[in-house]
Amino acid sequence: MVAVYTQPDRPAGRGRKLTPSPVKQAALAADIAVEQPESLKSDEARATLAAYAPDLMVVVAYGLILPRKVLAIPRLGCWNVHASLLPRWRGAAPIQRAILAGDSESGVDLMQMEAGLDTGPVLLERRTPISGEDTGGSLHDRLSMLGADVLAEGLARVMAGEALNAQAQPGEGVTYAHKLDKAEARLDFTKPAMELERQVRAFDPWPVAEGDVAGETLRIWAARAIEGSGAPGSVLGMSREGIDIACGEGALRVTALQRAGGKRITAADYCNAMKTRGA
Repeated sequence: MVAVYTQPDRPAGRGRKLTPSPVKQAALAADIAVEQPESLKSDEARATLAAYAPDLMVVVAYGLILPRKVLAIPRLGCWNVHASLLPRWRGAAPIQRAILAGDSESGVDLMQMEAGLDTGPVLLERRTPISGEDTGGSLHDRLSMLGADVLAEGLARVMAGEALNAQAQPGEGVTYAHKLDKAEARLDFTKPAMELERQVRAFDPWPVAEGDVAGETLRIWAARAIEGSGAPGSVLGMSREGIDIACGEGALRVTALQRAGGKRITAADYCNAMKTRGA
């Protein structure tokens, strides 16, 4: 028997109706049982899970801690599809942290879960380069496809009677991908432009970088580091190519942005609006 566990439905916003997740909707459409406990720590929640007599549990961005007693229920234990090359970027936000750090490569690990945070041995792995054009969204989408592939392979091999070779994670190279905070999206133009470029890419589509440009707070959707110098935060030039802002090292050319209450626009559209206002 197959069952899907998701977190309880949450309102999409204040005053809005409860919104079922896409996972829940897909499961119900396929006539798969759905469970949504607030926690897996209670005896009742564990009894419900044990009643399914699972051979294997698979966790993908679940968001709840699995107690030891839960990990022990499935005959083959629990697998986690994790979006990093462990032990680098254990934790909640490995995709964005990899881009912020300037990593050249990421990937997906199929991991045998244990009590520690993403500390279990790795069963299978897929790798992918991180390009200078990747955003948090584009890397997420690519890793989700790799995650589906690696999980499908693992399931197929186990169902064929194969015992996967679990490789213990090395003790060196451990880093933690702490949960994203909206306050991190604020751009500090005293920092090097390349660092800010990575920040813009990492926080697309959430929480979206923002900074003060010519006395106006803007959400910055796309930008790249260029040569330039001046007082950090000062506007060096505006053109159809972008808005150039001096940084602690180099300059940041903003190419896509969003004004308060507005929609995402190009730098060219912003410059045209400024001309119309006579700025």
